[in-house]
Amino acid sequence: MSQALRYALIVSLGGFVFGFDASVISGVVGFVAIEFGLDAFEQGMVVSAPTLGAIIASFLAGPMADRYGRRTILQLIAALYVVSAICSAFATSYNTLVFARFIGGLAFASLHIAPMYIAEVSPAKIRGRMVSINQLNIMLGFSAAYFANYLILQLSGNDAGLAVALGIDAHTWRWMLGMEVLPALMFLLLLFAIPESPRWLLLNGRETEARSIFARILPAKDVKAEIACIQESVAQGRVSVVKALGRLFSKPMRLVLVLGLIVGISQQITGINAVYFYAPTIFEQSGVGTDAAFAQAIWVGIINIVFTVLAMVLIDRVGRKPLMLAGLAGVAISMTICAGSFHQATYQLPKDNEQQVQEIVGSGALDSMAGVSYENDVAFKNALQESLTHEEFLTHQSALMQMAIEVDARMVLIGILGFVASFAFSLGPVMWVLLSEIFPNTIRGVAISCIGVANSAVSYSIQLVFPWELAHLGIVTTFAIYGGFALVGFVLVAWLLPETKGKTLEDLEKHLGGKSQSFDEPALQLKPTA
Repeated sequence: MSQALRYALIVSLGGFVFGFDASVISGVVGFVAIEFGLDAFEQGMVVSAPTLGAIIASFLAGPMADRYGRRTILQLIAALYVVSAICSAFATSYNTLVFARFIGGLAFASLHIAPMYIAEVSPAKIRGRMVSINQLNIMLGFSAAYFANYLILQLSGNDAGLAVALGIDAHTWRWMLGMEVLPALMFLLLLFAIPESPRWLLLNGRETEARSIFARILPAKDVKAEIACIQESVAQGRVSVVKALGRLFSKPMRLVLVLGLIVGISQQITGINAVYFYAPTIFEQSGVGTDAAFAQAIWVGIINIVFTVLAMVLIDRVGRKPLMLAGLAGVAISMTICAGSFHQATYQLPKDNEQQVQEIVGSGALDSMAGVSYENDVAFKNALQESLTHEEFLTHQSALMQMAIEVDARMVLIGILGFVASFAFSLGPVMWVLLSEIFPNTIRGVAISCIGVANSAVSYSIQLVFPWELAHLGIVTTFAIYGGFALVGFVLVAWLLPETKGKTLEDLEKHLGGKSQSFDEPALQLKPTA
């Protein structure tokens, strides 16, 4: 195993911890909603609190990584993950849980720093695959969280002595959140085994150290040329945050900034984190029940892994732009399938099952709804809320939805899995590869931070409003909105995005950020290399 690959594997463990942290809440939100009596906004806040922290972290991470080094900031990030996992598991109220998850969100800066580090230690010809290792680990983290949630859920209903002794039956959601401590602690410890980024060392005038690290990750004959190329790129040395921002927003960098924003916003505005973080909730809307919803969420993780691996195989062969276009088209088609399936659904509590309904609710509160057909999920849930207390609604919504809905659940599953496959094949890995490539060495940290703020802000908004959207707009309109944004992203990517595969970071800097270059010049369209 090459040293560069070893460093990439260690750093990409941050992706695994992020994936676990982000998606474990999909199994937790239902439990805490009941335990703390949360409304739709508060549920959204529990899920989105880390992304609120990520907005702050995204702004600070790049400048801090430029000032203190990539490795140092990665170690700080890993420590934050550990603290967040412990505090989340022992949260005693809605407010303390939100704060604990907010701390974890500060560690989401790993999404920006890890690809940056990996790109800076990777040879150009395999850089896409190397950076994509981080995305693969994110998908593995998602899958591990879905599987862990399902396993803990099954153990919580088991009367076995060990489950009872460990308190899994009484503290199910705390165990789900606490499991994150294990990978987070491993990530922290392993980070002490990697060197600093050699490009960052050169940027800070530490050529001897950089040469030593390049000697480990490159053939001896290539070290001198690589260092010379980088030194030409960073001849002016490290610049201040203010100067870096000034250059980022200057006319020569206009296209690069627009490209970064298009890719960064498209990744989140198409609704991927609504699907990841609310997967069981979405599947419950199709009437499959809680246990089946958790089981189907595992398929989300499996599809993620398979199609992320496929993207890793193709990204340095086919290129970044074709994958982006294929993925955005797939998202639009998949969301259309989901919206169309739920549009055909009907909702009715059958009259011949009144006794079963009473067994679920424990009273005749829903007798007036028996035999009444509701045209959509919003009307049905509004009727439930008028007849039940808030706690009863939260506790029994899934079982009542399962009994009332008539929908092609298979098509819903196909649509959701198609959406996840399309994202994992394109927007997931390709965005981080592109962001690590298109910005110049001297402002890469600040630039990725700015795009990260936009990316995190959109992600936060999507997660926060998803429960509200389900309650007020309905699942059909929600999915249609995501599909519409995917179409807009497809048009913009097809129009503006150049191909970057096979180029060195310094070569891309000359082509995309040259002083003579302006936004309207057709010469900005890079030709792919063989």
